[in-house]
Amino acid sequence: MRILIMGAGKMGSFFIDLLSFDHEVAAYEKDARRLRFTYNCQRFTSLEEVKGFQPELVINAVTVKYTLSAFEEVLPVLPKDCILSDISSVKTGLKTWYDQCGHPYVSTHPMFGPTFANLNQLSEENAIIISEGDYMGRNFFKDLYQRLGLNIYEYSFEEHDKTVAYSLSIPFVSTFVFAAVMKHQDAPGTTFKRHMRIAKGVLNEDDYLLQEILFNPYTYDQVTQIRTELKELLQIINDKDAAKMKAYLTKIRNHVARDIEIKK
Repeated sequence: MRILIMGAGKMGSFFIDLLSFDHEVAAYEKDARRLRFTYNCQRFTSLEEVKGFQPELVINAVTVKYTLSAFEEVLPVLPKDCILSDISSVKTGLKTWYDQCGHPYVSTHPMFGPTFANLNQLSEENAIIISEGDYMGRNFFKDLYQRLGLNIYEYSFEEHDKTVAYSLSIPFVSTFVFAAVMKHQDAPGTTFKRHMRIAKGVLNEDDYLLQEILFNPYTYDQVTQIRTELKELLQIINDKDAAKMKAYLTKIRNHVARDIEIKK
């Protein structure tokens, strides 16, 4: 299959490396410097080169802020039966755009990134394939993600946005609060250092990505829950109520029992 990958950033380069030995792959990137370390693929910096390549599948791996504008740019030079795909963690506006673009499409979300994941060992990572879209496109990514050992889930666009609101906005907001109140420690403890590593990763993400995840219409209710829990915990701390503290710890341990092994 002839596959065009748009964007040669971290995830774009990951997909180039992943696909280039089994498919005819080309990378389209306006910044030629980003193409220096790509290999086993054709390197394009102009739409004329894209047109001559005649891709059968386009994987849009540009920064989330430019996902739609990048699609709009290449659309005039693509074959009509070319499958469009994105790997964006923010799907806002994509379904509406896909429905009127005139091309088959598939939308997925590999729920890992170069910041935290070991890209050579992904068996504990997840991927979402949007159930709306082209059957052949969905099968292509399902086979690809299965070969990587990813845990695959199929959601609608709406279900995806609800999942992202929970799985990304809660840890992001928790990290923001930590970063906002922390003070530099010359001799930090283990827990503090772990939180700092997480904060470093999150705060190095693209500002637009963080904004769009937090502006997800389902995020507000999730963040409200954090406020509710903090209010309860603050009251317990203020009252120095040992019994309520024990009850609160029991409550939260039971809440995470399916996902975390708690030592008795």
